[in-house]
This record gives sequence, C-alpha cells and structure tokens, in this order.
Amino acid sequence: MPPLAVAVVGAGAAGLGAALALARDGIPTALVGRHAPVADGRTVALLDGSVRFLRALGAWDGIAPHASPLAELHIVDDTGSLFRPPPARFVATEIGLDAFGWNVESARLVESLRVQARSASNLTLFESDASAAEFGADAVDLTLGDGTRLSARLAVGADGARSKLREAAGLVPREWSYPQAALTTILAHTRPHRDVSTEFHTREGPFTLVPLPGGHRSSLVWVMDAARAETMAAQDDAALARAVETRAQAMLGAMRLDGPRGLVPMRGLSLPSPVATRLALVGEAAHLFPPIGAQGLNLGLRDAAALRDAVVASMADGRDPGSRAALAGFARSRSRDARLRTLAVDTLNRSLLTGFLPVDVLRGLGLLAMTTIAPLRRIVMREGVVPRLGAPSLMR
Repeated sequence: MPPLAVAVVGAGAAGLGAALALARDGIPTALVGRHAPVADGRTVALLDGSVRFLRALGAWDGIAPHASPLAELHIVDDTGSLFRPPPARFVATEIGLDAFGWNVESARLVESLRVQARSASNLTLFESDASAAEFGADAVDLTLGDGTRLSARLAVGADGARSKLREAAGLVPREWSYPQAALTTILAHTRPHRDVSTEFHTREGPFTLVPLPGGHRSSLVWVMDAARAETMAAQDDAALARAVETRAQAMLGAMRLDGPRGLVPMRGLSLPSPVATRLALVGEAAHLFPPIGAQGLNLGLRDAAALRDAVVASMADGRDPGSRAALAGFARSRSRDARLRTLAVDTLNRSLLTGFLPVDVLRGLGLLAMTTIAPLRRIVMREGVVPRLGAPSLMR
C-alpha cells in the first residue's frame, strides 16, 4: 500500500486544526491520537486570525455559541512599583474589529473540532497514540499503540511538549522553567464583565480574568509563586473564590467557583527549527511558553495554517510534501514567529519578577506609550491579533 500524503500525530487543537486544514484541500490525511480532553478550568482566547482559520475549516459555527467576545483589554499595574503607569485600555473597534478574539473553554474547543473531524472527507481517524516512528528517505513509518502501522510521506508532530516524534527524529529542544505556577479555574460573579478582559500585573506574575458567555462568568489565569500556587489550589471553593475576589479588587463583585480547577507549571521550550527529515512540528511540540498573553494555542494554529500552505503548494507543483525543500519556507516563518512571541512573553514575565526600578520604568514607559500614542497602539493591537508578516492564507 503506498504511503499517505500526511499523518498528523496528536489529537489536541493544533493537531486537529492541521489535519482538518490539509483534508479540506483534498490531501489524504490520517489523524493519530486518543481523544482525551483534560478538565482543568483552562480556556483559550482565540484571536481574530485563529477565528478566521476556524471559519475556513467550517468549525467555527459549532464553537461560536460557547465563546465570548473580547471587546476590550484592560491592563492594570499592581506591582507596587514607584513608577506605575495609569491603567491601559485597548478597544477592538479602534482597529476595525468587533472583538480582538473569542474566549472558549479548551475542552469544548477540542470536542467541537473532533466532531468536525469525524465527518471530514479525506481524513481518517486512528483512536490510538503513536508508540514508535521510523524516518526513512521516502516515508515515515508509524507504529500505533494498538499495533496498527501507517506510512506517510510527511509526519506532523502535534503531540505536545513531550513529543515522541520530536524525540524519535533526534531534535533536542532548549527548555527552561520559572519559579511560578498558574492557577486556572472558571468563576461566576455578580457584576457583568461587559466583554472586557482585565489583566493585573503583580510582582508574582499576571492575574487575568477573561470573559465567558452569559455576562457573569469568567476564566481565571493566576500566575504566582509555585509553592503559594499549590497552597492556594488546595483551598476549598469558598476560600479560593474569596481570594480571587480580593485580588481582583472586587471589580466583578462577589465570586464563586463555577468549573474545575488546574495548576499549570510555568516553563518554556524552543527549537532552532521545527523541521527534520519527513517531520514538521506544530503547537507545543515546537514551542512552549507560559499561559500569558493568549499566545500559545494561537501560535499553534498559525503553525497548522502555515503548514497547510506549504503542503498544498508543494503538491500543486508535483513536489514531495515531506521533502526539506517543500518545508523550508514553513521552517523559516514559524521559527521567526515563535522566537518573537517567546521573547515577548519571557520578557514581560521576568520584568514583573525582578523588582528592579529601571526595569519597572522601561515596562511602564512602554505601556504608557501605547496608551497615549494612538498610531503605536493600533500597530501593536493589529500585530497581536493578526500578524501581517507572513500570515497564512486561511488567516488573512
């Protein structure tokens, strides 16, 4: 049996997005991986480019009823620094958008994409994880946990930060960690959020409340010292809700927990290139950074959309989609994007932890400049939502 064109390994949102995008263009694709969403209170703020991508895949209609628009972003410096800029307010309508993006529970996003995948043409689902991979000159051979064997001209590693495909290909990432953890959960509150996402910058890291549907529910990402995060996560629901309400300065009124909770370690991972022999990595298999600034999954979906462009172009020209030449442009653009986003998130997080006044001044001046200089503010907002340089075709 001749090899498939592409086998995507990993059934999370990035893997599902890549598989659906390839199958959409008639490319015979296999999606390998068990459907195992984790209920940990995490949500994802899908920025405008990601929403365009999901619309192109035909998946957005199933997601939209469960998503809340992010019409405004407020940033409050709560570090206690001597140099504290006034709160910053960013409004989506200023750059011609109704919303910067849409916030949805991660588990619901994956389930919606999975439903779409089950009925997609040119896509075959294998409900088993890949246990081994052998990369040859002409194809990659995969062995699944249930004994099934597959062969493809290109393997897409979407199997997470501990990627077995990355390891099998001999790619060694640079990894690092922070002395923090992120507490995640979902809360109900008495005052409406009015589609506003609020981020408090504290000495332990960002504390962020992001709107969910209904007007009176929000998701929480609370970054703090790792030991304190474990203690906080062990509190009962009422005590944790009171702690969140106090940290939020009661801006959303009384709070109660309204969903599961999770504790996310703060760590990072990067690679010089997301490409090896007959392998392209997307999502957390290629890059990982803390849950700050809504960059993680949005970057992974850009990976998926960019890979689709590379594979479609190579097959249209009669080239091998798994060849280094076919993947060269994908490797360059994704490496550049990942480096820039990783640098931005890392710099922000470390600047909050340092407590060094000159660093506070620089961070504050940057926020003040974006608040007061309208052209700069619009450039930053557009670049954060839909990067103009090298944007994949399905995100334009």
